[in-house]
Amino acid sequence: MELRQLVYVEAVARYGGFTRAAERLHVAQSAVSAQIRSLEAELGVPLFARTTRRVALTPAGELFVARARRILAELDGARAEVGDITQVVNGRVALGATAVLGPYDLAQTLARFRDRFPGIALRLRSGLVTGLLGALDEGELDLVVGPVHRDLPARFEALPLVEEQLVLALPVGHPLARPGRLTLADARDETFVCLPQGSGLRWILDDAARTAGFAARVLFETHSPPGIRELVGAGLGVALLARSVAEGMYGPAIVVRRLHPPPVHPPIGVIHHRDRPLSTAAQAARHHLVEMAGREQDPEALTPAGTP
Repeated sequence: MELRQLVYVEAVARYGGFTRAAERLHVAQSAVSAQIRSLEAELGVPLFARTTRRVALTPAGELFVARARRILAELDGARAEVGDITQVVNGRVALGATAVLGPYDLAQTLARFRDRFPGIALRLRSGLVTGLLGALDEGELDLVVGPVHRDLPARFEALPLVEEQLVLALPVGHPLARPGRLTLADARDETFVCLPQGSGLRWILDDAARTAGFAARVLFETHSPPGIRELVGAGLGVALLARSVAEGMYGPAIVVRRLHPPPVHPPIGVIHHRDRPLSTAAQAARHHLVEMAGREQDPEALTPAGTP
């Protein structure tokens, strides 16, 4: 099925005949007739009842034309929105982002956005997702890029960007660093390093530990995932940590182990407030963030080699 077939069918239904439809579309009548015959053969039913005096929709044709019109209307809307975005020349966008973004390269994405829309002023704020969502509530931010937790309030809408994975981060030489199958329950007697209560990562750790049959003993708290990595590297405990932080950030040497089964990390997405319409500049930024996720995500980045 081709888009032009939908256009031809809708035009014949609208104008009441093949000749008038062809005239309005500025194509040969034979082309319209041939495409509609091909479509009918594909569908296995006639869409039009043809006589020497008139052309009328069959019951199947009425259903098909109704669907075709909705599809064509959606395409027209999409063209209009993309056209609006490409015409953006100025504006402001306030963006919030967490430190944990998986394989998503936010810096390069923002650099390309600036090159693409040099008239849009970008502002970036970093922090934990809870605080950033609060700023989104207050209208201080237009968009937030970060983990999309299952309990995301209904007043927010999220579009997925990339997936993230959780691993167990260990000090070098730790007994659990030896090869072999590792479960979170194997770390039940360990001291954990984590973010404070109320953070998404702390909730994930507590929930995963509870599922594994123990309560995680968190004696060291810090306000950033890179800080967790630093404390683990100093030998102060073990941590459930996003793989992108454990493997992709500078700091002291640590050992990264996969867990079986792996605790679930929420996907990384771009979040906006449902009740606050986005400016054209913010729409352009959201479209660009999603577009770059599809263009740049390396499938191997979700399962990089070198982690036992």
